[in-house]
Amino acid sequence: MSVGPKTVFQVLLVEDDPGDVELAKLALAQCAYPCQVTVAVNGKDAMAALRKLPPRADAPAPDLVLLDLNMPQMNGLEVLAEMHADPALAGIPVVVLTTSDVEQDVVASHDLGAAGFVTKPVDLDQLFQLVHSIAEYWFGTVRRPRRHRP
Repeated sequence: MSVGPKTVFQVLLVEDDPGDVELAKLALAQCAYPCQVTVAVNGKDAMAALRKLPPRADAPAPDLVLLDLNMPQMNGLEVLAEMHADPALAGIPVVVLTTSDVEQDVVASHDLGAAGFVTKPVDLDQLFQLVHSIAEYWFGTVRRPRRHRP
């Protein structure tokens, strides 16, 4: 993505585990690209943020969604299905970041429009390296149309 020197990237982190939220936020804070992280604690909260519905009407439009699969109320596959079906949301890149390593989840995620599927490593250093790699790819390497940046 072609960026200016003061670009701050918007990341929507959809994760219900408070510990995983803090680790992902810390990893993103330490990456080479400045990121503002908005957290959604479940799929319904994520869809409200993406569609700018109350109480998330002020949520910034994300440049990237990091999505857990296993969540209460609305799981990650359901979020992907709704995003994929909505032309206003379908162009937002979603990387599934989950503990699952089940092939069926990988296939279903890609079939529903996920840009990538990554299994969370148990090791903290590997997790940080993984998050930094995701940020480097989406914010430093990939070029996307300007219409996807608000």
